[in-house]
Amino acid sequence: MNKSELIEVIAKQADLSKAQVTSALKCYHETVSSTLAAGERVEILGFGTFSVAERSERPGRNPKTGEALVIKAKKVVKFKPGKELSTNL
Repeated sequence: MNKSELIEVIAKQADLSKAQVTSALKCYHETVSSTLAAGERVEILGFGTFSVAERSERPGRNPKTGEALVIKAKKVVKFKPGKELSTNL
């Protein structure tokens, strides 16, 4: 399912316009992104938890040349599914 399909399904189920759903979804994305950027967790009961983790610097290889290189440290988003989401799969 892509974003436009998700908007269409939510609009039908909630009896809202696509513009309203698009606006709400945009607000949701911005809120989750800014909260994670601040280093905080986002917990949605029954769905799951988004958090930020630091991935340390590590050795790697260029797949084309086989040359050794160092992959820089970076922050990544992690998602842990909630109990309700896990049992519905």
